[in-house]
Amino acid sequence: PPRILTLEEPVLHLEHCIAFAVHGNPAPTLHWLHNGQVLRETEIIHMEFYQQGEVSEGCLLFNKPTHYNNGNYTIVATNQLGSANQTIKGHFLEKPFPERLTGQGGAVFPNYIPKFLYLDSKAFSFQVSIAVGLAAFACVLLVVLFIMINKYGRRSKFGMKG
Repeated sequence: PPRILTLEEPVLHLEHCIAFAVHGNPAPTLHWLHNGQVLRETEIIHMEFYQQGEVSEGCLLFNKPTHYNNGNYTIVATNQLGSANQTIKGHFLEKPFPERLTGQGGAVFPNYIPKFLYLDSKAFSFQVSIAVGLAAFACVLLVVLFIMINKYGRRSKFGMKG
């Protein structure tokens, strides 16, 4: 019957790889489960292996996995004499939002404001006073400039009329 020799946690090479080695004679058929459900292979997740005598070695490959690919991966090896399986946890990325922000069905709460957008009252009042001071300075500068243009801008140089 088949026997799973090794099953390793995901490692990033060119793609993320869950490496495995399975022994069996006759050669076992291999398939994978993700969280107990049959894993369909796509161009994003696919298995590559080679047979060397009675040992099959290979990888379950992931091309740019996300947090949706996190979970338990089970390899199942089956031949006419029996079957064997082994599970490993695959963790690729953290969820982009913490658990408390999502409701049923994964809906994000619309009135949530991220913590980095909150300001404490001292920092907010300091920033407001800086903004008001800069605005006042700009207004005074514009008034002085307007007065200077009106006072000196109307006289023509050297008594010439233009």
